[in-house]
Amino acid sequence: MNYGIAIFPSKPIQDQANALRKRYDPHYSWIPPHITLKEKFEADDNKLNELISELKTIANATEPFTINIDKVRSFAPITNTIYFKVEPIQVLLDLQEKMNTGKFKDTNKHPFVPHITIAQDLLDDEYSDVYGRLEMEEFHLEDQVDRFQLLYQLDNGSWTVYETFVFGKE
Repeated sequence: MNYGIAIFPSKPIQDQANALRKRYDPHYSWIPPHITLKEKFEADDNKLNELISELKTIANATEPFTINIDKVRSFAPITNTIYFKVEPIQVLLDLQEKMNTGKFKDTNKHPFVPHITIAQDLLDDEYSDVYGRLEMEEFHLEDQVDRFQLLYQLDNGSWTVYETFVFGKE
């Protein structure tokens, strides 16, 4: 089965992202707005139990932290994906790194850029128009992060929460 690990921001940030995703993200209905900590990976039941134990250890050793979003950026020219740029604070970078070392195999296809996707798979003209408009807007979003989720992928391609891991809990 396919799994992934993500942080879901608070409802106000999800609402702001979804206002754009509804129109510009064909994956809108597959998963809520999120910060991907670990890209899609496969695990069988035996391996999954081992990984869940490791995720509990990681969560227990992590203190809640604040994320900030002040701008929109893009992965162009590689892909016409537009996203809210999450400031790459050390605790977030460390958290992501822990999920790609040790018991976890590094499955990342790209370097970690903390972000929340708001548009993807756009045609070039639409991308230029949307990105040009959003780049001029000001965003000042802040959120307290105190958990992450292990997700699994359903047969229709959508994702759902398998288990939630709260920070600092023993």
